[in-house]
Amino acid sequence: MLYPDFVASPEVRRRYWARSSLGWPGFAAAQPNPAHHGLATLEHRGLLTGIVTQNVDRLHQQAGSQAVVDLHGRLDQVRCLGCDVRLARTDWQVELLRANPAWSRAPAQAAPDGDAIPAATDFAEFRVPGCPDCGGIVKPDVVFYGEAVPAGVASAARGLIEQADALVVVGSSLMVYSGFRLVRDAVAAGKPVVAINLGRTRADDLLTHHWRQDCARALPALVARLAVQG
Repeated sequence: MLYPDFVASPEVRRRYWARSSLGWPGFAAAQPNPAHHGLATLEHRGLLTGIVTQNVDRLHQQAGSQAVVDLHGRLDQVRCLGCDVRLARTDWQVELLRANPAWSRAPAQAAPDGDAIPAATDFAEFRVPGCPDCGGIVKPDVVFYGEAVPAGVASAARGLIEQADALVVVGSSLMVYSGFRLVRDAVAAGKPVVAINLGRTRADDLLTHHWRQDCARALPALVARLAVQG
């Protein structure tokens, strides 16, 4: 989703929220996997300074991680672009379905990040409520393409990199520059960078080591190895 399109076009907002209303139930039901739990365990043992995540699902927090920077925001809440009020996404779902009661029964195929592909492609009749406080445009509290990462969030991410002795990239291709930039910062500071990822990354030529394995298998194995050594 391009931020300028979302802000400028009521048609784009109808399409976004219609699809999101169908995708949200499955997204909200997602649970942490062994990689999330492995990272939480490393933090609890004092081996992990914190996590900078490009994900918007809050699964790290559900797994028990405490020091988490949500670099691209969080999909479990929405905010008004007019008055900046925040609302829980579950409450916003109620408003969407109240305005469009038949839409909850529309067949759809799940897509990434809470999106869904409905069988119907005409969104003209879908009604998007305004902010309950001021009537303004309501947007998911995530960073769209064409939108900058908030300065405070970027600063918090850099702070975690500065505190750490090394950087571990878990399950990311680093194709989005906001993540790749943190790797460049770590390398510039003389810190080793290790990737746990099946495929190539944008930072392959900067890595100290690349562990080519599924992170949901690699993290539990790493936790177990460190437990034996420690």
